[in-house]
Amino acid sequence: MIKTNKDNLVIQSVQGKISSPATGNNPYRIDQEGLAHILPATGGICYNVKVGDSCMKWVGDHIEPGVSIKNDNAANNKALMLLACIGNEAKVITGEAKGAKGFVTGMHGGIDHTLIYFNDEDLEKMAIGDTILVKGFGQGLAIESFDDIKCMNIDPNLFEKLNIKENSEGILEVPVVTEIPAYLMGSGVGSATAFSGDYDIMTGDKNANEKFGINKLRFGDLVLLKDCDNTNGRQYLKGSVSIGVIVHSDCIKSGHGPGVTVIMSSKTSNIKGVIDEKANIGNYLGIL
Repeated sequence: MIKTNKDNLVIQSVQGKISSPATGNNPYRIDQEGLAHILPATGGICYNVKVGDSCMKWVGDHIEPGVSIKNDNAANNKALMLLACIGNEAKVITGEAKGAKGFVTGMHGGIDHTLIYFNDEDLEKMAIGDTILVKGFGQGLAIESFDDIKCMNIDPNLFEKLNIKENSEGILEVPVVTEIPAYLMGSGVGSATAFSGDYDIMTGDKNANEKFGINKLRFGDLVLLKDCDNTNGRQYLKGSVSIGVIVHSDCIKSGHGPGVTVIMSSKTSNIKGVIDEKANIGNYLGIL
């Protein structure tokens, strides 16, 4: 069994309010072909977009499954984005759905939303402005005897359910639905840290979408990013490996696509992907 420092990690509260979708004076979104569209996008409560659903089929742009939350205070929102980890328990503390529990499914950079799963019954009781508390738990997670692998953005209890194994060559084998080459990673490369937010798979090349299984990706899927070093910032590095979770939908904007929140990264090749079509956080958390 993979051993971690889980018992030494701090569990700390962060919170935000359900964030309304917003638009500027120009309501149009320009696609990869230069055409303008009026479409749903980030924020609010998505009633019919869920973990386990395709992230590629929606008539929208940067669609976030479930509930999107944000803190009105910029510094506090940065802490929410940084300390909330995928799989963390979330609890509604105001409004008609008070007491309902869900879990974090990812962080969307740029708009700086934290994304939360709740069941259908609880979603129907929620409203814009309801406050949700998250038990932030996971930053600082480390794997014993694997100092070259940096973990981030994942609840240690979820991490233990991912069926990660060390093979006979001393390499960690992680279940993933597909492997994505570095040249298809777009928006977000060069950001200061991968401990907050996401970056995107580019989907402008239809042949690549088919070749690498991008057309079949779902919200919550685990993917391997080849030659992508996310240990410090985000950059190309030959031989490096990262593991991420699909957190938002495909996008019409050039250079953008399904968003990936990184949960593991290594500058070496000490992480290996094992293809498993069921490698989705919804399966590990028992909701699919």
